Amino acid sequence: MNNKKNIEAHGLELEVIESVNIHEDIKLGLPSRDKYIENYKETIKNLGQAGIKVICYNFMPVFDWLRTDLAYKLPDGSEAMLYDDDKLKGLDPIDLVKSTEKNSNGFSLPGWEPDRLKELKNVLKLYENVDEEKLFENYEYFLKAIIPTCEKYDVKMAVHPDDPAWSVFGLPRIVNSKENLDRIVKMVDSTYNGITLCSGALGSSTKNNIPELIRYFGTMGRIHFAHVRNIKILSEKQFHEVSHLSSDGSFDMFEIMKAYHDTGFEGYMRPDHGRMIWNEKARPGYGLYDRALGVTYLNGLWEAIKKMSK
Repeated sequence: MNNKKNIEAHGLELEVIESVNIHEDIKLGLPSRDKYIENYKETIKNLGQAGIKVICYNFMPVFDWLRTDLAYKLPDGSEAMLYDDDKLKGLDPIDLVKSTEKNSNGFSLPGWEPDRLKELKNVLKLYENVDEEKLFENYEYFLKAIIPTCEKYDVKMAVHPDDPAWSVFGLPRIVNSKENLDRIVKMVDSTYNGITLCSGALGSSTKNNIPELIRYFGTMGRIHFAHVRNIKILSEKQFHEVSHLSSDGSFDMFEIMKAYHDTGFEGYMRPDHGRMIWNEKARPGYGLYDRALGVTYLNGLWEAIKKMSK
């Protein structure tokens, strides 16, 4: 509540929380999951009573977003995060965790909190018995348990897609395509069961057409939070992050923003990962300067699209 008061004192409002992590026992479908689901429902209740309208979360087993290089040097001298699937092959997951911690510029990284990864070996072993269909079953169980609480306290759930949009280390991943997202929102057919549409995460797979996804799920009223960013796809399962400019990456950012405009999007939106520029030392992917530039760029696109539509 102190953070909320501080934010409101500066003329802003706190209405989105990112993220409220889901315990691995829920994803694994272990007998202990009901205890953690009850805890999650209590969190939803507390957040709703504090004025929170949207919870961003993910259902990725073990790892949150994943990169193989946190400081890939770009031609302009800036640094950005890179994913190369070939580098992941044969790599011990524990070595990746150590490398990520070592190269984080001394910051804790969202989704890579030490307490979540301390039992990594044991958790990976448990997932050997969980395939995609089982993960879907466990996800549906979770949604059916919590959505009534969301409806009661007016808090919308917005699942963040898998990043990247495919299996890593043999772990099942299911929040990564139009078909799977459609299945997820229909598991519990409530507006409170929605999506954080992250263009960078879904767009890491060339099979996903981002403007098409925005129009499809936006028309359904299921996009509650938008992460808008660009990436440069180098080859299949190899990409690096860039500025928000269309010309720097593989996405047409104008068409992405136009899709939001055309579907009457009135939800929450933010720029996402960017480069490290101007000698800034910050959390990899979360530098202030490039994301601030991203805000101005997205605002400019939005203003132009609004005026063109009149």
